[in-house]
Amino acid sequence: MPKVRSLLTATALTGTALTAAALTAAVPAQAQGPAQDPACAPGVPVPGAEKQVAACLDDLTTAGTVASGHTVPADWAGLQSTATKNPAHVPGVQIDGYFPDTSTFNTNNGWNHDSQFVIRLPEHWTGGLVVAGSPGNRRQYANDFTISDWALAKGYAYAATDKGNSGTGFYQDGKRPGDAVVEWNDRLTQLTRAAKKVVARHYGSSPRRTYAAGISNGGYLVRWQLENHPELYDGGIDAEGTLWRADGPNLFTYLPSILRAYPSYAATGDPSAHKALLDAGLAPGSEFLWPFHDQVYWGLTQTIYRKEFDPGYTGEEADYNYAARPRSVHKAVARVALTGRVRKPLITLQGTYDSLLPIGTDSDVYARMVRARGSALYRYYRVEAANHVDGLYDTYPDRLRPLLPCMRSAFTALEAWTAKHQSPPKSATLPRPATGDLVNTCSLESAS
Repeated sequence: MPKVRSLLTATALTGTALTAAALTAAVPAQAQGPAQDPACAPGVPVPGAEKQVAACLDDLTTAGTVASGHTVPADWAGLQSTATKNPAHVPGVQIDGYFPDTSTFNTNNGWNHDSQFVIRLPEHWTGGLVVAGSPGNRRQYANDFTISDWALAKGYAYAATDKGNSGTGFYQDGKRPGDAVVEWNDRLTQLTRAAKKVVARHYGSSPRRTYAAGISNGGYLVRWQLENHPELYDGGIDAEGTLWRADGPNLFTYLPSILRAYPSYAATGDPSAHKALLDAGLAPGSEFLWPFHDQVYWGLTQTIYRKEFDPGYTGEEADYNYAARPRSVHKAVARVALTGRVRKPLITLQGTYDSLLPIGTDSDVYARMVRARGSALYRYYRVEAANHVDGLYDTYPDRLRPLLPCMRSAFTALEAWTAKHQSPPKSATLPRPATGDLVNTCSLESAS
């Protein structure tokens, strides 16, 4: 694997999906919380919020908020290629705050308080709302570059949550196994309800359309919301969402197999170990990504999520056998499990080279779950040569493609589907284009 260009790049990439380990350890959060802008009205009260601070900004996108201190770049570092083109110059109101919570993992804004949120209200509103939960174990600004900027430029109000806990110690939140992840779903539901009321009071009318959008753990939240609270949304975009099923597959049914086989493969190229890795779900052709995932993701991800759902286990992570664990462990996973019962239009995207959440054990399975229920409210695009970490495209531009432009194309298709009743292209695998701007363009039409 090519040497990572700098420690900062390495730590930024590590936080992209499920773990955020080096990022949360090495990059300081915003030291001072935002003060109430004296030139801006206090803003519409956020229902249920314990604290909120409003600011009237010349630009709500990251082109403006980085300089004004109304985002934390560490939250979204490495989530996109450096060649990504983003819109700018969207004036409006930003509300930062938090809901009541007892945990203190989130140090953003100097608040040391969880359940932090950000709500952005563009001056030129087109009638919609986009809500998001953070990917991985990141915090509330994690989707600022990938989702917020783009949604705001289209005139949408935007709201995002830190999910109620963050960092690699997130599993310490709650009293019972699974509590921390249960809270993720509760916090996105809470924010969606509050944001819809804020939008209605701020603009004088309720949002005509509300969409959920998310990446990785944020994609899981979209799936769960559309299964359990369809009344709150008009549709959703799920990019490489994590799959939780009590009977598997889930993280615990393949990560231990990878942890057992990879050392032998890395040391000697052992063919039997290579086969075991492919049998665990890793894609042929993605081998060049495996050293990075071994160094950054696999072991840590297994450890922290096992501690969340099965804190009583004391053996080696590579020896973990989910099927043999007590029934109580499976019940803990069942508390956050997905069913495939999608009740509002949902578009799922995942890269075929995803080496953290292998597509064959994740979105391929979820798509079958949805289809088994006969839903016509679903599209699934398998994006050839995309991986879990768009930032890695800059290291391997000849082998990878970013997922983000396909996510944005899918959002446009979702708008037409829900507002104009125009069906998106059929579900299919999208081939990697041989030419063109892979960072900023993606056609879904090739799937039709």
